[in-house]
Amino acid sequence: MKRLFLFLFIFSGFFSIAQPPPDHQWIEIIVTPNHTDWTYKIGEDADFQVTVLKSNVPMPNVTIHYVLGEEQMKPEVEQDVFLENGSILIKGGSMAKPGFKRCLVSVELNGKTYSAWATAGFEPDKIEPTVKLPFDFQTFWSKAVKENRELPMDARMILLPERSTEKVNVYEVSLQNWKNGARLYGILSVPKKAGKYPAVLKVPGAGIRPYYGDVQFAEDGIISFEIGIHGISVTMPQKNYDDLLAGWNNHYWEDGIHDKDEYFYKRVYLGCVKANDFLCSLPQWDGKNLGVMGSSQGGALSLVTAGIDARVTAVAPVHPAMCDMTGYLEGRAGGWPHYLRDQTKWEWGSHDQIVETISYYDALNFARSIQAPVWFSFGYNDNVVPPTSIFAAYNVIKSKKEKFLALESAHWVYPEQQKAQRDWMTKMLKKKNPAE
Repeated sequence: MKRLFLFLFIFSGFFSIAQPPPDHQWIEIIVTPNHTDWTYKIGEDADFQVTVLKSNVPMPNVTIHYVLGEEQMKPEVEQDVFLENGSILIKGGSMAKPGFKRCLVSVELNGKTYSAWATAGFEPDKIEPTVKLPFDFQTFWSKAVKENRELPMDARMILLPERSTEKVNVYEVSLQNWKNGARLYGILSVPKKAGKYPAVLKVPGAGIRPYYGDVQFAEDGIISFEIGIHGISVTMPQKNYDDLLAGWNNHYWEDGIHDKDEYFYKRVYLGCVKANDFLCSLPQWDGKNLGVMGSSQGGALSLVTAGIDARVTAVAPVHPAMCDMTGYLEGRAGGWPHYLRDQTKWEWGSHDQIVETISYYDALNFARSIQAPVWFSFGYNDNVVPPTSIFAAYNVIKSKKEKFLALESAHWVYPEQQKAQRDWMTKMLKKKNPAE
């Protein structure tokens, strides 16, 4: 028995060598604000406790490099500091206006750079938008939607039996959108059981990729339609999309930005409404409950869709991009894609055209019109979509709203955030009275 135990012990030890390392790094940097909610009043000082760990204990005799300042702005302080015992308190100071201040710390060891950061929010609920609302904003989009609806939908559905389940039918769907012959593609998941069901539109983050639909929503009694935005099939191999992104589709978010009628996102925003038109045409739809949800670019598209389409009854964006993109013109962070962060990038003669286009497409301007309940989730540490821009959008929403903060998350989400988003959407779509 002892020999068997020894064999099993050795074998299990050998087997474990082949396992992947844990998620945390060998050298870890912990940056902790001195307020547990990472939130401060204007004029109040934010301090950051920095600890460098190796083998889970403070690392002695290490040099850190730290950068301190408003997010996405020029640093206020940037310097190297030697830590004798692996820890230091960095005085972050305050802010004179609502916004966010970030402390970024890095360590170089054996040719590798380790980094971490924390972000203090100063009265973020008072952040106001910088983007202007065009006087003809509603007219522009009402006309665009009307013209797009005059284009026959020409819905085509192809059953995907290999993706369908005992309870759910899964289809690749394409709709005519934007102009004659142009298509919008997505994956529809519908309960097989006869009945009337709520529906949710799932809108995509940035990039180009295949989609698989959301069978679980349909298993739970909610029709789901997950769409792409590039006018191509969403069931091709990943390599096809990689080739497209490296070629003609590289930086698609800048296409046509000098003209509000030619801008790439016009077809995208209209496509989201067209997707809702399709969902509302399904005989299985219950006729009243319609949600929209997405992350990053998809978070922006969620706000846009709800702001332009009054049929939406629940909105759940996660770290929405494309909000208050003109922030840089006022000396603060603006939303992804950061068109105006480097204002030397564009010929100055085209600068006014870009600012004009942005005003018609900024998700914040759509958020102003949302009537449905809205659930937000994001983190103070987001280094792609600044929390300054997110709060600017959140603060203009007049309908019932709530936020689920994961303070330390950067531009990624915890499983707990995904579950909370899904649970909220399910609860809202299955309410008898969506306005509750």
